[in-house]
Amino acid sequence: MKKDIVIISPFETLHEMAMRIVKERGYDNIGVVAGDLSQGVIAAKQAVFNGANVLVSRGGTYSRICEAVDVPVVEIQLTAFDVFNSFKNIRHIDQPIAIIGYQNVIQGYDIIEDLLINQDIIKLTLDDSHSVEKQICQFIDRGIKIFVGDSIVNSVARKHGCISYLIESGEEAIVNAIEEALRVLHATRVERERMQRFMAVIDNTSDGVIATDKESRINVFNIHAEKVLDIAKDTVIGRPILDAIGDNALSRMVLSQQVKFESIHSVGNTKLAINHVPIVVSGENMGSIITFQDVTKIQSLEKKIRIKLSEKGFVARYSFEDIICKSAVMQRCIDRARTYGNYDSSVLISGPSGVGKELFAQSIHNISNRATGPFVPINCAALPPSLIESELFGYVEGAFTGAKKGGKAGLFELAHGGTIFLDEISELPMDLQGRLLRVIQEREVMRIGDDCVIPVDVRVICASNRDLREQVSKGKFRRDLLFRINILTLNIPPLNERREDIAPLAAYFIQQYSQKYARPHMSLSEDALNYLKNFHYEGNVRELQGMIERAVITCESEHILKEDILDTTDTSIVEPAVREEIFLQEPTLRELEKQYIEHVYHKYDGSIGNVCKILGIDRSTLWRKRKSR
Repeated sequence: MKKDIVIISPFETLHEMAMRIVKERGYDNIGVVAGDLSQGVIAAKQAVFNGANVLVSRGGTYSRICEAVDVPVVEIQLTAFDVFNSFKNIRHIDQPIAIIGYQNVIQGYDIIEDLLINQDIIKLTLDDSHSVEKQICQFIDRGIKIFVGDSIVNSVARKHGCISYLIESGEEAIVNAIEEALRVLHATRVERERMQRFMAVIDNTSDGVIATDKESRINVFNIHAEKVLDIAKDTVIGRPILDAIGDNALSRMVLSQQVKFESIHSVGNTKLAINHVPIVVSGENMGSIITFQDVTKIQSLEKKIRIKLSEKGFVARYSFEDIICKSAVMQRCIDRARTYGNYDSSVLISGPSGVGKELFAQSIHNISNRATGPFVPINCAALPPSLIESELFGYVEGAFTGAKKGGKAGLFELAHGGTIFLDEISELPMDLQGRLLRVIQEREVMRIGDDCVIPVDVRVICASNRDLREQVSKGKFRRDLLFRINILTLNIPPLNERREDIAPLAAYFIQQYSQKYARPHMSLSEDALNYLKNFHYEGNVRELQGMIERAVITCESEHILKEDILDTTDTSIVEPAVREEIFLQEPTLRELEKQYIEHVYHKYDGSIGNVCKILGIDRSTLWRKRKSR
């Protein structure tokens, strides 16, 4: 059976007494072996090899064992009573007596010195066991023939023909040493378990981790450090970092004692992102911790995250370079939006449907410090009111009939660390506007059916094609929510107010759809371009995009003519001249719009996709306009 504690006895009486105590007290995990000085060291090494965690010994043997092994060693302390017992049999001797021993032996004698007033006692405190013979020989030269001390003193004195009395340990000293060894064993186990947990964490982190002591010797070298540096842990522990891993960015950083974060350096053929922090306790340098990652692994992980987010649709794909414009007014909008990217405040983007409000929202996200986080869009008009709350805030299992097992994270949770884009915010029901206000203010969300809050770090960008101040005056939008979301404002003008953008937009869409549908490269005829420039766009850029897509598909030549755009067989297209007449007639434009939408809706048998394509509007706008009938 493996022994956790092993007592190494330098002399026979101690060995016998220790064996008896261990047996009587039932210490099954404690072993006792004999061994004095060098033999004791051999026994100690064997005990450690067999799995002993704590050793116990005394005197010179204890000192030598401490130098030879790495496990804790407990000393059997000599008491004053032990020293007194050793002098009982020599109190009648009238010759000089030398007492030689370590500090505890001499201290034990000092306590009983007054009891030995009639004897000539000479004291000598030993620093190490290797000088015992020299010291005893010096006493012999002075005529001293009687000695008192530990086993080593006893054996050396007798070797030189002198009388020697052994200071033996009593039962109390042995029991005290065993109890101390048990305490050390418990503390060692606790520390070992803590260290094992610590190393489990260190080895399972994605970083390489190296820790050094104040002499820059390595004491932690995790699995990832082994893999990245291709160096075995066993070959570096305990060695100075410069000798262990060579002269490179890692060792130089440790020796410099400078704080470094996300510093990029090449180590061998590998490019590493390195962090270094000195360990300072009470102003004293106690070592260093250095962490590092292979840059290619970071890039690979980032790619996987982006792919995963892309699968969920939570990636902003557009930037300001994707905004096609020539007009000064749009360039001013872009310049202002770029400025907004430097801040984390809420943004309200206003403008009619189809001007590209989400394009601006994604572009702002992509130049902000949240660019690597998710971009989560939601159209508040596209979802029934009964679903918006659960989509935004999520729910716990059993929150309502039909709730998913395990619950569901809301869009605010999914947007953590990134941006949430609330399109058509004006359509959000009043009762949810209050919850949204609290989420924006407190930066925390509570799932439906739950009673605990979840912190979220989200930037909010909103968009509306309605005048929200007018909605506030009508009691359809909360004033306090408006003040919270329009800290930064951006107004995107309709296409009719920036006609110089029509030509570059048309050219871009022609190129895009020619590639998409594998059509030969097409161009606009002059009359077609003039028609587009003078057309009245209700659906703005989205309507122009739909017109170009239809023309690319239906045009039979490489030149798109006015007739290809008009497609006079489709009554859904109304020429500008006709529109001007309609605008001057009764009934009102809103009523004509409703009639026109219904006409197209019934013509295409309620096919939402076809209706939106013909009208050049999105599904949410169609749903809202038909709802207002």
